[in-house]
Amino acid sequence: MDEKLLTGKNIVIIGGTTGLGLSAASAFIRCGAGVVIVGRDREKADLALEKLGSRAEVVLGDATDHSTAVNAIECCIGRFGNFGGLYHVAGGSGRKAGDGPLHELTLEGWNYTMQLNLTSLMLSNRAAVREFLKNKKGGTVLNMGSVLGNSPSPGFFATHAYAASKSAIAGFTRSVASYYARFNIRINAVAPGLVETPMAVRALGDDDILSFIRTKQPLEGGRIGRPSDLDGLAVYFMSDHSKFITGQVVAVDGGWSVSEGQHK
Repeated sequence: MDEKLLTGKNIVIIGGTTGLGLSAASAFIRCGAGVVIVGRDREKADLALEKLGSRAEVVLGDATDHSTAVNAIECCIGRFGNFGGLYHVAGGSGRKAGDGPLHELTLEGWNYTMQLNLTSLMLSNRAAVREFLKNKKGGTVLNMGSVLGNSPSPGFFATHAYAASKSAIAGFTRSVASYYARFNIRINAVAPGLVETPMAVRALGDDDILSFIRTKQPLEGGRIGRPSDLDGLAVYFMSDHSKFITGQVVAVDGGWSVSEGQHK
């Protein structure tokens, strides 16, 4: 990637200390950006900073706390002089909290999953948009959706609160993008398939799921995605190359959304 593509574009990543967020942070820095990563765990944050180097700062906080994104944006401005982009990666499965098929879904599981995936994203997007409006310079937001938001897998991935939250992210992204386009604020989303992250541990240890993925994500031999597979798109949306694009949800799913897949 072009080492100057993001020069002067300083970015906050909510959920940037591991997985998809950390991979993107490395890519942003390689392209010239300054980055503030947000996470909850001090040990993981310290390891991430060690990897990222001097062009990164860390803010510890829970993405579901309304002050976390605000603090991260303030940190970005204080450290790098401005704030130009938000990448919201934070979220995850609510399976252990009670998410699952509708007839088994608990109210606690539903509320937990919505808070984790949707409320946290609303809070970070709101903080970013408020700053962009204040400075009158525009900016860009990239949200983390999921292929399960519009392409379900009833055999292996039946977590209906999770699917609902990710579908809602797509609708939220488009609606907010339509309103703020006149302010030169661009808001888009990426919808990955199954990617090697801490949330994918269950799938990685299941031979039936791996067999399914070989035909459901048929690109490059039918593999599970890597965090780096999303980095190019994330850099693109943070750069001026995407300055005429908003309200889009782009799948990076190895072919999931256009493939039947096989399962017993």
